[in-house]
Amino acid sequence: MHLRPTFAAPFLTTLGLLVGSAAYAQVPISTAVAGDSLSLETTIRSVLDANPSINALQEEVNRAQASLAETRTYLKPVVNGNASYTRIDPVVKLPFDGQVLQFAPNNNYDVHVAAQYTVLDMGRTRANIDLSRSRIASATDQIAVTRRDLAFSAAQSYYGILFAREAIRVQDAQIASLLQHQREMEKRVEGGVSTSFDVTTTKVRIAQAQNTKIDLQNQLQNQEVQLARLLHRPESEVVPVRGRFEYNPQAVDVAAALAAGSENRPEVKLAKDAEQTAIAQQRVVEASNRPSLNVLGQAGAKNGYILPNIERMRFNTVLGAQLNVPIYDGNRNKTQRVGAQSAVKGAQARTQDTQEQVRADVLQAVNNMQASTARYDNSQVQIGQATDALTRAKSRYRYGVGNNLDVLDAETQLAQSRLSRLQAIYNYTIGQYQLRRATGEQIWEAVK
Repeated sequence: MHLRPTFAAPFLTTLGLLVGSAAYAQVPISTAVAGDSLSLETTIRSVLDANPSINALQEEVNRAQASLAETRTYLKPVVNGNASYTRIDPVVKLPFDGQVLQFAPNNNYDVHVAAQYTVLDMGRTRANIDLSRSRIASATDQIAVTRRDLAFSAAQSYYGILFAREAIRVQDAQIASLLQHQREMEKRVEGGVSTSFDVTTTKVRIAQAQNTKIDLQNQLQNQEVQLARLLHRPESEVVPVRGRFEYNPQAVDVAAALAAGSENRPEVKLAKDAEQTAIAQQRVVEASNRPSLNVLGQAGAKNGYILPNIERMRFNTVLGAQLNVPIYDGNRNKTQRVGAQSAVKGAQARTQDTQEQVRADVLQAVNNMQASTARYDNSQVQIGQATDALTRAKSRYRYGVGNNLDVLDAETQLAQSRLSRLQAIYNYTIGQYQLRRATGEQIWEAVK
């Protein structure tokens, strides 16, 4: 990206897109240089530790694990203890041989323990267990996606701050050089060698450079606010970062990157999780219309059995079996199967689309890095040429064979070239993290 004299618009646009509409930081981090405290690694880890969304997703995992534990209980018998009392009035009484026979007690007591166990459900419980496991995998992989995105955002803000600081230093150097040139112009005016027009023109360039610096400072403050938001700290709290803004090119194996992305990218895992969940749901639907066999047993004591001592509590047992065979459900299960099959096909299509998106993300990241490398090399050449042009323009002006505009243009071009180099370094650095994100590499582990 080549920066132009009009407030370095492309640079500011790029930086602005990274921070969004952030507010003004009351205590700017840029004031803390010697006291910097956050490296890239600690910045990323602090962001990951501070973000509540990860805790919320972890609770989703815990809930899915609880659902799995509940589903597994259907493989075990159910045992219940029951005790009941019933008062019946009136009861049947008949006179017999001078006595009154009572066929049922007024006070009925029943105490027993009952157990029920599903002997056969044709895979229904196992299908529900597989479904719960799939949901756990999805919730776990969603945590990985969120952590990855947060780490990338933290790296963007971190390098955005370092980038803005370096860009401000470039502007400070340009302003200082222009001020020095202005002083020389004023001396030449006093000596009658130059006109006040040259001084005025120089002041205009200084004002333009100062405006660019103001915009850069605003972008830096917005980056600081963005980092404070990621850290969930008040905007007024100083959150300094430390580090060096360097160009560290690395060779990229595109084939290996594509293979790593297809294998490790959490979005791919999520898509496959969704596919497995749809398949598990389909199996649950298929199993829900199958026969089931339950056995039950009961042992306890109750009264009201044998005349004439119907009040006596006696031990009793009950054994039984229950076979449930679905016959007709109004085609409900058939309709559910059609829907479940469509869900599986849709999940498979999304998996394929995700694989293609991963491939595109990897290639785009590689292209961005290659373009940034070319721009860095080009800016190096431009800096050399601009430095030589500035030296020559000053010499020509000093000896009266050049004009002031040549010097000002050379000063501006040198600053633009330096900003262009910074932009290339920033783009390349972010491109490296884009590639790591595209290949599924854990960014918080890569920065150790």
